[in-house]
Amino acid sequence: MKHILIVDDDSKLRTLLIDYLSQHAFRVSGVKDSQQLNQVLATENVDLVVVDLNLGHEDGLEIVRTLSAKSDAPIIIISGDRLEETDKVVGLELGAADYMTKPFGLREFLARVRAALRVRPQAADRKDQKVYSFLDWELNVKRRQLMRAGAEEVKLTAAEFNLLTAFLDTPKQVLSREQLLTASRVHNEEIFDRSIDVLILRLRRKLEENPSNPKLIVTERGAGYIFDIDVSVEERRRPG
Repeated sequence: MKHILIVDDDSKLRTLLIDYLSQHAFRVSGVKDSQQLNQVLATENVDLVVVDLNLGHEDGLEIVRTLSAKSDAPIIIISGDRLEETDKVVGLELGAADYMTKPFGLREFLARVRAALRVRPQAADRKDQKVYSFLDWELNVKRRQLMRAGAEEVKLTAAEFNLLTAFLDTPKQVLSREQLLTASRVHNEEIFDRSIDVLILRLRRKLEENPSNPKLIVTERGAGYIFDIDVSVEERRRPG
């Protein structure tokens, strides 16, 4: 049974969503803030998280940012007053799988929950755990950890991690925006097409010596982007 976690300080809405999803063969927990969220994540496996952006004293986007950097669980954002396109783009770029505006129907909510669960990344469940190496960089898929020799870990959001993995899987091959949108899980609507350029820029800032003159992630005008460096892959098998 899939475990869904609702993060919302509105007790009435939280209870409504918990009751509804519970009627459709889901195990559902509800919390009111990031402190309670972290308590649940520390002790239980969670398959999907629903985050309300309007949490009073907390910024829901910051919760999304933190959560997407440390968890594979898809995130659905719900919001009643942050309805601008910019808010949606930011939420999706931070790693959310979907963004719903209030009021919404419960049947639509259920459908989006099921859709988000279907596209959950499976990398962490594979027996063959990949470690990519390029130049003096190493990306450990299982740990979701990007390291540079002699330096501290470089933190990646879920979208950045998925985008980098797509490049490392196909080095020296041009990837179209459509392919990269799908890989980074921000492909919801055409209006978000330009968010790939933002993600590319953020990755360049983390990887390139000179982001304004990139040598790793190179633009192929009219075609997409190419990861223009040799990549080696080691598969570390778990015993058993």
